[in-house]
Amino acid sequence: MPRAKGGFKTRRRHKKVLKMTEGYRNSGSRSFSKAYEVLTRALKYAFRDRKDKKREFRGLWIQRINAAARNLDMTYSKLIAGLTKHNVQIDRKVLADIAANDGKAFEAIAQVARN
Repeated sequence: MPRAKGGFKTRRRHKKVLKMTEGYRNSGSRSFSKAYEVLTRALKYAFRDRKDKKREFRGLWIQRINAAARNLDMTYSKLIAGLTKHNVQIDRKVLADIAANDGKAFEAIAQVARN
């Protein structure tokens, strides 16, 4: 019996990888072996960066809150400490949005933290 070289299954697997790498540069979208390397790296980075995105957004929210708090002669840490002490349950994402879009509401929240 001749050896099995894959045939249909191999072709199907190769087509799947080449379909996913459409638009990649150079042989990253044409040669299967190169496309497979490039694709595995891309998927690895995509997985890693989905985690990093959450971390980066939290940092951005903290910077925005801090900037708005400093306009009211207060630091970020004092603001958060005051809110925690007064049992105000508001997350940083919402607080940053309020700071950016509704200055009067943020002032009221800062006043609660200050007292």
